[in-house]
Amino acid sequence: QAQLVESGGGLVQAGGSLRLSCAASGRSFRFRYYGLGWFRQAPGKEREFVAAINWAGDGTNYADSVKGRFTISRDNAKNTMYLQMNSLKPEDTAVYSCAVEKRGGSSRSAVDYDYWGQGTQVTVSS
Repeated sequence: QAQLVESGGGLVQAGGSLRLSCAASGRSFRFRYYGLGWFRQAPGKEREFVAAINWAGDGTNYADSVKGRFTISRDNAKNTMYLQMNSLKPEDTAVYSCAVEKRGGSSRSAVDYDYWGQGTQVTVSS
């Protein structure tokens, strides 16, 4: 079993930046072999894919809405993933959740992920 804990959310003005972190832990949890992803869910909307990175760190996927503004990264030594969010817009307001894909890919589909964090709120004011 794995535990994922997000941090770094908050309130920011449009055009500002935030960096989300997701720390992973668990018995026999082999973080460096897993794919990692970020998803978000705004009030009244379905959960949507934001970004993902494969186990090797050399393959990434981004939603078109965040491409060029957000960057996903990983630090295997710290069992932690990050989402750097720049040029934030009010439409980025949502609860952001990190997830782990045991197969090691960078899937855009939530059904491919095995473990999930509880989420952290990001609010962007206009």
